[in-house]
Amino acid sequence: MDAKVSEVEGINSLPLFTQINPASIEEELTLVIAENKQAINTLCATDPVDYENILFILEQVDNKLTKLWSPISHLNSVMNTEELRSVYTKCLPLLSDYSTEMGQHKGLYTLITQLSEKDNGSDASRSKVISNSLKNFKLSGIDLTENQQKQFKKLSSELIKLTSKFSDNVLDATQAWTKEITDKAKLKGLPDSALEMAATLAEQRNVKREADDRNNNKSWLLTLDFPIFNAVMTYAENHELRKEIYTVFTTRASEQGAGNEKLDNSKVMEGIIKLRTQKAKALGFDSYAEQSLYKKMATDSEQVISFLTDLLKKSKNQAHQEMKAMQDFASKELDLDELQTWDLSFVREKLQHHVLDYSEEKIKPWFSVENVLTGLFELVEKLYDCRITIKDDIDVWHKDVRFYEIYDKADNHIASFYLDLYARQHKRGGAWMDSHCGRCLQDGEVQIPVAYLTCNSSSPTANKPALFTHDEVITLFHEFGHGLHHMLTKVDYLDVSGISGVEWDAVELPSQFMENWCWQRESLDLFAKHFETGALIPDELFDKMVKTRHFNSGLAMLRQIEFALFDMRLHMDSNIETYEQISSILEEVRKETSILSPPDFNRFQNSFSHVFAGGYAAGYYSYKWAEVLSADAFSKFEETGLFNKETAQSFLHEVLEVGGTRSANESFEAFRGRAPDIAALLKYSGIDG
Repeated sequence: MDAKVSEVEGINSLPLFTQINPASIEEELTLVIAENKQAINTLCATDPVDYENILFILEQVDNKLTKLWSPISHLNSVMNTEELRSVYTKCLPLLSDYSTEMGQHKGLYTLITQLSEKDNGSDASRSKVISNSLKNFKLSGIDLTENQQKQFKKLSSELIKLTSKFSDNVLDATQAWTKEITDKAKLKGLPDSALEMAATLAEQRNVKREADDRNNNKSWLLTLDFPIFNAVMTYAENHELRKEIYTVFTTRASEQGAGNEKLDNSKVMEGIIKLRTQKAKALGFDSYAEQSLYKKMATDSEQVISFLTDLLKKSKNQAHQEMKAMQDFASKELDLDELQTWDLSFVREKLQHHVLDYSEEKIKPWFSVENVLTGLFELVEKLYDCRITIKDDIDVWHKDVRFYEIYDKADNHIASFYLDLYARQHKRGGAWMDSHCGRCLQDGEVQIPVAYLTCNSSSPTANKPALFTHDEVITLFHEFGHGLHHMLTKVDYLDVSGISGVEWDAVELPSQFMENWCWQRESLDLFAKHFETGALIPDELFDKMVKTRHFNSGLAMLRQIEFALFDMRLHMDSNIETYEQISSILEEVRKETSILSPPDFNRFQNSFSHVFAGGYAAGYYSYKWAEVLSADAFSKFEETGLFNKETAQSFLHEVLEVGGTRSANESFEAFRGRAPDIAALLKYSGIDG
């Protein structure tokens, strides 16, 4: 759609992305920070204090800064340029210093403490905001001496710069490698959709090539963007090509990686780990893991390790059997006597096709982007009594971006979201939900929540609309689950509305919950329609697809446990100082979890952005922890009916709407009527517990 300037004004104004000027960002940010500091200092100096309005005033301050910075931060992730990155990086210390300064503000701390003493508990949301604020003061170093606070502030500023540097290096290393193919025979095995994508990339990036009469000057461009990388690893019969792209992908941002040595994250990782440990120690925690768990559901690191170890024990025997089946098949059918890690996706696909006569390519015609979106929205509307409509007159950052509004059953506008689906150059990899702003009250008016929903799915080609793999559909549903958690809240306190204030190891509950609908016939029939004929998925193909859910599920479980154990053990050990020690922990974990160890050159850790640049440090276990909750929650829908209105409304009211106003355990038990049970997770994972 054509990008036009938004006409929305007032409290619910939207960012004008096409008017963001990198040259003015630092000045604007500095001004807002100065205004916020003045507002808080004035609040603390006011006597008598209007305790009823303290939280409201603080929300206004936070909201103003968030709405300025969120579009800038988002643009840096999805339309990265050298100019924007430079000013973004320059501004990070300003934000870090401001955050730390407010967290160490004695006058503000005194006000919140007094407010806590006056709180009678009549407003649970308000009480939770106060309680969370006091915890945040502790984590910002309120109890430290003045000199210690200055040092803590310095550590925080250095840490945010390093995590940003880690992310930048991964993006640049991903973008730095391309491979032009002029001989189509080298791409044997790749489906037409992948070939079309690679050909389109070559045309879009104006690849220069020498004449090749055999292919009519045709060229295909391979990149490390996931749709292309995954297609090569899954389908390419060229063993050396799989090895090459696996090698460059798994050595990104390392000393082994192709390209500029300045992109090596080894020293960056050392700095990140050291700074996290120093901050944790300064706050009185034994390790960063202990600090991380201070505001999570899990009580301590040993509980997390026990949880992951139990899953490992339940999964490992099945994973061994799955690997043996792959090795036997590779040897007998594919002439691969010695299975390598770059063969795994390829062999898995071939074995799955052999056993089930199924391939992701077979199902793609039923997952055109328009049908998937229509069905996703219809499902959400059916469950939660709302209406989702597209709006075209909104300023966006790229022509492929769409903007939607959500209305409740009384036709009130309750939320909005941007949807950016396709992989492209200068866009960070992966998929995520982020917010432009959350729900709160400003001057008596409700500020509606606005979300950014970002994927890196396959894009349309010259001849076909975007056709998603089933995995890409699952990813979209996952991120939309996060979005619903953010957007359907009924809480008017910014710090606990939507996803805010929810324990980090529970934030994946609504997202993983949504994934389950991608496996159900009743919900699939809403959107899985052939892009040419409109026909539903044939029963035989549907049955084969469902069987793939548990295909090699033991190996998939072990892979996630490997990541989670590495993350937790890394942050439990306060003596880690070198890259070699970081890598040693990963090697030790792999001895416990891996059935087929990766090659020595593998540097997965150097691009593990979830942990080194995202919010999952000492928290990657959250995916499995929350999956216990999400699987058990979905099992109630199976018991009562997938579209049972009472069950859907209960999930809406007890989980999605309440945000972070109470513990995730309380919300889950209010919905399920009991404590969570791991049995559903094992069932949906295909693990014999």
